Amino acid sequence: MPKVMGAFDVQTTPLPADTDVDTGGFGRLSLDKRFHGALDAESHGQMVAFRSAVAGSAGYVAMELVRGTLDGHAGSFVLQHSGTMNRGAQALQLSVVPDSGTDALTGLAGTMQIIMDGTQHSYDFEYTIPS
Repeated sequence: MPKVMGAFDVQTTPLPADTDVDTGGFGRLSLDKRFHGALDAESHGQMVAFRSAVAGSAGYVAMELVRGTLDGHAGSFVLQHSGTMNRGAQALQLSVVPDSGTDALTGLAGTMQIIMDGTQHSYDFEYTIPS
């Protein structure tokens, strides 16, 4: 399975919070990213998050539309995020939404890891594209 790595820049912007009494209130953010390296792309998406009353426990989900080139293949695809923190222990899964690839990325499948080192962000993306 091909694997690419590189850096990315991310900007988050708060969106109006969900203040529904039944849900306890979800925080929302817009996501704007610029990927560098073999994934040369921009993405835009939204994140919904919840922080519990217990320190270090939270969860988030996000969807982002990625447009650009992956190892020279031009098109777009959607990444789905699912992250949790259980009293500080983190778990994060990012995967390509099935059949979301377009143009030369049609049929793209894969998973991505996000690496954070201080304020620096990078990605590790394993993928397949049918030939």
